Amino acid sequence: MVDPRNDATGLSDGPVYLDYNATTPVDPRVAEAMTPYLTTWFGNPSSAHRYAERPRQALAAARVQVAELIGARPSELVFTASGSEANLLALRGAVLAAGRPRPHVVTQATEHPAVLETCRALARLHGARVTTLPVNGDGLLDAGTLEAALTDETVLVSVMAANNETGALQPIADLAARAHARGALFHCDAAQAAGKIPIDVRALGVDLLTVAGHKMYAPKGIGALYVRDGVPLEPVVYGGGQEHGLRAGTENVALAVALGAAAGLAAHDLATGAPARLTRLRDDLHRRLAEALPDRVHLNGPARDRLPNTLNLGIDGVPGSDLLAAAPGVAASTGSACHSGAHTPSPVLSAMGLDTGRALSAVRLSLGRWSTETCVETAAAALIDAARVIV
Repeated sequence: MVDPRNDATGLSDGPVYLDYNATTPVDPRVAEAMTPYLTTWFGNPSSAHRYAERPRQALAAARVQVAELIGARPSELVFTASGSEANLLALRGAVLAAGRPRPHVVTQATEHPAVLETCRALARLHGARVTTLPVNGDGLLDAGTLEAALTDETVLVSVMAANNETGALQPIADLAARAHARGALFHCDAAQAAGKIPIDVRALGVDLLTVAGHKMYAPKGIGALYVRDGVPLEPVVYGGGQEHGLRAGTENVALAVALGAAAGLAAHDLATGAPARLTRLRDDLHRRLAEALPDRVHLNGPARDRLPNTLNLGIDGVPGSDLLAAAPGVAASTGSACHSGAHTPSPVLSAMGLDTGRALSAVRLSLGRWSTETCVETAAAALIDAARVIV
């Protein structure tokens, strides 16, 4: 593992970083891999001369690396500028390509805004009918609930693999099978899951799947969409025909190489026990807090079916924003949004049925590649001290 105090990660001399679900540091090995394509190998991969050769080869190699991480064929990968753009291509692309006068789309209440807002735009601009399904107290969608919502007009179902706030893992294979039984396509936003847990698009049975680079130690500004062979999509950018005609524009080879390198490192991590290591650290952090603050610490989301790195919890009587403000040595996220100085509960936690007080107490502590036992010990002590001071 890379030295956790390596200056190149941006983590030296700062607070303990527990916000990996928001974004990850760029792995120094990823930065090293992409740098030549910002300088020496600058050519347009679509050109016919010698300056295009290395960029074209690198773009193809990166496509292979990302495809291998998720069990896809390289020809099924479309590079995008972000996970949000990949979601847009999947949802808008599938709905418009269906050619239905009133296409029906089904999603669920705890999706990322990139999906929910795209669904709203499809309803507003293209006459789509959108059904947003409820989740249970753990944030999970019941497959029977999905099945009951499907109609002969349903063209697409979009359900995320893992929630960005609680880490809850949806039963994607079952959900996809039910969608296919009614003739609908299935899209899965795997931005939080890819690289943290094994992903196999064939085993899951999905038609479309989103990956985001900055959630897996690549830079911001690069993502990818898996598009199963034969699935028709309306392009998200029109023009020169790059990316199988679905996203025109000269490819950013450097960022594609970065995503490929990150995918290769993630595959190695998955094969060498990284999820188990993060689970141990996550559970140790939870244990330390629960033992120091008995009967006051409450887990939000499922205890088992969640990402190995994610701990969303609340401490009775302590607003999450106050807790983190009193613990400047910890960099993490709250379960609330701040609007003009007033905090409102997270829509995800509200959809799970948490009352306002419980939702406002939530903090998301997400670990990653550079998290260590020392990080956990330091963060736990800081959060415990802060909670005691506030009360």
